[in-house]
Amino acid sequence: MITRIALEGLEFHAFHGVYPHERESGNYFEVDISVDAEVKNASSTDSLETTVNYEDLFRIVKNVMDSPSKLLETVGEKAIEQIFRELPTVQKVELRISKLNPPIGGKCKKATVHMIKSR
Repeated sequence: MITRIALEGLEFHAFHGVYPHERESGNYFEVDISVDAEVKNASSTDSLETTVNYEDLFRIVKNVMDSPSKLLETVGEKAIEQIFRELPTVQKVELRISKLNPPIGGKCKKATVHMIKSR
């Protein structure tokens, strides 16, 4: 059975951006992530080892958010690839990264990149 596991509304202060001031002072970001995984026997065994531990998902996203990149697309691709490397039962990742109050010269709540990738 394929199961979707998600973390929604993760918040980070990070230093992603093209402009020098973004990389110096940082900005606030919001991340939503979901993975589809084959988690055989998870409900019958009631064992964390038979599913995707969402603490692992958080750790991966946090590690990538802690490493500055210019583009949100780069951040997303790094997170997705690390998830596929570390979590072999994951078949699909859906990731949404939003930069809050992006510096675009006008009022904007957030700029978002939405990525979906399957093995």
